[in-house]
Amino acid sequence: MTRSPLAVALALAGAFAGACAGSAGARAGDALPAGPMPVTGDFGGIGLLQMPSARMAEAGELAVFYSRVSPYGRFGFTLQPFDWLEGTFRYASIYNRRYGPDALSGNQSFKDKAFDLKLRLLQEDALWPQVSVGGRDIAGTGLFSGEYVAASKRFGDLDLSLGMGWGYVGNAGRVDNPLSWIDKRFDVRHDGTQGGQGGEFNARSWFRGRASLFGGVQWQTPVPGLQLMLEYDGNDYRNEPLHNRQEQASPFNVGAIYRLSDWIDVRAGWERGNTAMIGIVIHSNLSRRSAPTKLMDPPAPPLRKTPPPSPASEAGQDWSQVARTLEDNAGYRVSRIARREREIVVEGEQTRYFHASKAIGRAARILDANAAGDVDWLTVVDTRYGMPLTETSIKRDRFRDAAGQDGDAEALEDLRRTVERIAPSPHVDRELHRASASPLTYGASVGYRQNLGGPDNFILYQFNANFDAEYRLSPGTWVAGRISANLLNNFDSFDYTAPSGLPRVRTNLREYWTRSDVILPYLQLGHARRLDQDLYGMMYGGLLESMFAGVGGELLYRPMNERWALGVDVNAVKQRGFEQDFSLRDYRTVTGHVTGYYRGVHDVLAKVSAGRYLAGDYGVTLDLSREFSNGVRFGAWATVTDASKKAFGEGSFDKGIYISIPFDELMTTSTMRRADLAFAPLTRDGGARLDRAFPLFELTEGRNLDLFHQNFSKIIE
Repeated sequence: MTRSPLAVALALAGAFAGACAGSAGARAGDALPAGPMPVTGDFGGIGLLQMPSARMAEAGELAVFYSRVSPYGRFGFTLQPFDWLEGTFRYASIYNRRYGPDALSGNQSFKDKAFDLKLRLLQEDALWPQVSVGGRDIAGTGLFSGEYVAASKRFGDLDLSLGMGWGYVGNAGRVDNPLSWIDKRFDVRHDGTQGGQGGEFNARSWFRGRASLFGGVQWQTPVPGLQLMLEYDGNDYRNEPLHNRQEQASPFNVGAIYRLSDWIDVRAGWERGNTAMIGIVIHSNLSRRSAPTKLMDPPAPPLRKTPPPSPASEAGQDWSQVARTLEDNAGYRVSRIARREREIVVEGEQTRYFHASKAIGRAARILDANAAGDVDWLTVVDTRYGMPLTETSIKRDRFRDAAGQDGDAEALEDLRRTVERIAPSPHVDRELHRASASPLTYGASVGYRQNLGGPDNFILYQFNANFDAEYRLSPGTWVAGRISANLLNNFDSFDYTAPSGLPRVRTNLREYWTRSDVILPYLQLGHARRLDQDLYGMMYGGLLESMFAGVGGELLYRPMNERWALGVDVNAVKQRGFEQDFSLRDYRTVTGHVTGYYRGVHDVLAKVSAGRYLAGDYGVTLDLSREFSNGVRFGAWATVTDASKKAFGEGSFDKGIYISIPFDELMTTSTMRRADLAFAPLTRDGGARLDRAFPLFELTEGRNLDLFHQNFSKIIE
């Protein structure tokens, strides 16, 4: 006897409800079975195959995925900033449809970009399932947009999921929309983004139109790392985008996923009853991965085992040698060493260690070995470009107790309670040593840049060699620049310049990227100083970034031991020549913003900037990021200005996702540098900001007390 799709869906719902009822004897606080591991689906994000589930990865997870099920190929990445929030950025390639006319894009297949979001509403316990709500393609073209509510429940080696989908997720439309009981307008779905500029949050279509039930089961087999899946699809593929109907022999999809290693999963399946699926997922939890052992770092100085020097011998101490040791081992470029009553103070700029607690601990060991016996406190004043940021004082005997007991939790906590971390202030002291560091620093690196999703080629890339140099005219005045030389690129196919209804402040990307193999990305003179205890200022001028030169200034008020800051910057700039040398073009403008910063719960930094952008448009940028205890950041931004959607063009408004990873988490030597990776669907002229090299908020990140205390244990490393 054949069953209708509706009957199958209802039977699936009944089975799920029965299974949950079977656990009714359990209590909400009971422990859960381990069950199958959450896995990435065809669209990215945790799910089964075509359909999502309520499951989430752990906070800090990054997954890069590719899946192929004809006629679609999907590539992208998923970020998990919180245990309850998942975001996915995805490209889809439709292999049997062209990107555009042959003259524009040759034989390249059609590309679509999308952004998905999933929010956990209810966490699973022994009685209740996990429940999540989500949306696919919520800010893209809308070709694959769909919403869903899903529930998932573990039973031993099985994980059952059941959900209801709208839009593409529920395209089969097997059931009436239950939300129409609230308002009949939910019966009609408006796919207004399709064929438009895209990039809008088309909320008037969310959870509207007919719906479908979907669900499935995930089984952890006795074979370690191997899981099998059976899924009931909410889509019947009759109404595919671009009139691309696909035959569906069965609404059931089956698949397998095998974990090759801790960071690689391979996937295979049979979908629609007639089509093979293959996929691969590369993933890692960046928030809890162990950083490599710092084999290239100098060992921590041993604690002094002999009695400390007598106070009378302090004047004869070779403090210049102490300063050299502080730079070689603790990473401090020392400006001065002084004595304040029963306290020894070193002022300097950190150049090596990402974690301030580790740098201060190394400095404390060195000061303890050389300070006189009547010194009770060891103090480090951290500066940046001559600006005092923090003053950290450590009780000498408590530090020796904690460091000598090799990380004893009680001794470490006792040390933490006595550490004082305040804003630096003037004191009467006796100077023991004043240093003059080498004014010139330089280094070389390999750079990479890319442009995704254009008609010339899906990926346009370049590897380049960078040479950076900085010369300090004084502690707070410097000249810094970079020379960049092309190593490898595929820019020979870069021909397309996007249309724009605004002054071309960013869409001349092709001209800037292809005119010269050796460029000068920036070269500027800067001067920074602390104007008051919590007020910092900067002036700068020169080639400020790859596309603009000019002059400007910035003020930042960042109170010590507070979670907020307020800044303002104003810049008069002129567009640079395409060769990125010293030539300038005719376009000039004034740009600037007022920016508020707030670091709230869960280590979320919110930045709100309002002002004038490079194209002369006025608007607001919201930037939200979560920083984990190891310094890894996941973030997203969106900018809305008074530029019309027509003038802005495709995308409707500027937006993107970014990841920032300290190199310290990746290398065997300590470093303060970061790898910053940003992903924006499009490069447009609206909402474009000046990309300066030395923003004050970054220069004053030494005042981020959360990062210091979360990594306090590194003080004895």
